[in-house]
Amino acid sequence: MLPNTGKLAGCTVFITGASRGIGKAIALKAAKDGANIVIAAKTTQAHPKLPGTIYTAAEEIEAAGGKALPCIVDVRDEQQISNAVEKAVEKFGGIDVLVNNASAISLTNTLETPTKRVDLMMSVNTRGTYLTSKACIPHLKKSKIAHILNLSPPLNLNPLWFKQHCAYTIAKYGMSMCVLGMAEEFKGEIAVNALWPKTAIHTAAMDMLGGSGIESQCRKVDIIADAAYSILKKPKSFTGNFIIDENILKEEGIKDFDVYAIKPGHPLLPDFFLDEYPDTITKKMESHGAGTQLKEEQQPPSKPPSGAVKETFKIVKASLSDDLVKATQAVYQFELSGEDGGTWFLDLKNKGGNAGYGEPSDQADVVMTMSTDDFVKMFSGKLKPTMAFMSGKLKIKGNMALAIKLEKLMSQMQAKL
Repeated sequence: MLPNTGKLAGCTVFITGASRGIGKAIALKAAKDGANIVIAAKTTQAHPKLPGTIYTAAEEIEAAGGKALPCIVDVRDEQQISNAVEKAVEKFGGIDVLVNNASAISLTNTLETPTKRVDLMMSVNTRGTYLTSKACIPHLKKSKIAHILNLSPPLNLNPLWFKQHCAYTIAKYGMSMCVLGMAEEFKGEIAVNALWPKTAIHTAAMDMLGGSGIESQCRKVDIIADAAYSILKKPKSFTGNFIIDENILKEEGIKDFDVYAIKPGHPLLPDFFLDEYPDTITKKMESHGAGTQLKEEQQPPSKPPSGAVKETFKIVKASLSDDLVKATQAVYQFELSGEDGGTWFLDLKNKGGNAGYGEPSDQADVVMTMSTDDFVKMFSGKLKPTMAFMSGKLKIKGNMALAIKLEKLMSQMQAKL
């Protein structure tokens, strides 16, 4: 883990959404240097599913060695933002760093996203980041440190990242466009950068999105806190960058990333907006002359060899055992399109297990829909299930935790496939 250097001692750091999760982790890291932290968040009473309030965060910050100013701020309300900025300047004499962390998420497609959710994501992510930056900039201009850090992704125009959750992508990219514009507008005065995780980060929000069992595929919030700290130590001339947490920490000399894993050694869920095959993507961008022309497929699809699905199920069936059934206790159904398509099943609930063509005898716990080509790639290890799911190649209905169990199972079977 990255050691504190004392570089943020006495600095005032204004953080939106700092009552829990990533925002609070960044606050605690800066507090260890003796920084002043403005907790600009809206939670004043603990939520049953989302623990932590601006007051409990303030106590933790003070205990870590910092000074805390809890402010009730919903970033959709311009008046609440300016009140918090005024209070911060009054109490600490200025603002040196702004971290735009507050975000709203809904991973729903166009027809399933209610207007209320669209408005919430646009108002919190894009507009909230813009207005909070606008309110802090006059004070940041007077600071020797002068950093704005947005928790937002690199601008990747691969349509893959728009088709499943268009509204969320637009709202997050709005934050990234603030980096693009403001870094240029305030060059030499304020450093403006974006930070994004390479893998999923374990927060209460991630538990709500991914369900139980998701944490073993995540890293701790500490990796983002360390990466943010490493950016904020840099001079104002370090600006306009879209930084991935792991990359900047590698530059800091960190080699052991297992310390950040919730479950060291377990496969990690890649985060959104990062392509697994960047070289293929780049080549396609060049051949089309523009990023927006990218096709969804990252690799040219190849026809599965005749009977490949049948062959895969034959091998899967041969590797079944009582222990496997005992450890899994789930029935999986596959709805496959293309050659060798149709309904297939994998029963890991009933004695000895079973696999083959047709519907399972028991109701399926998990139904997976995908092409036969991607199914074969997935079982032979050429396509990661998480990547297939996040890019829309794989659709999952049912128990997510049991779907994750299947991923572990596949890695055991891959040696035989």
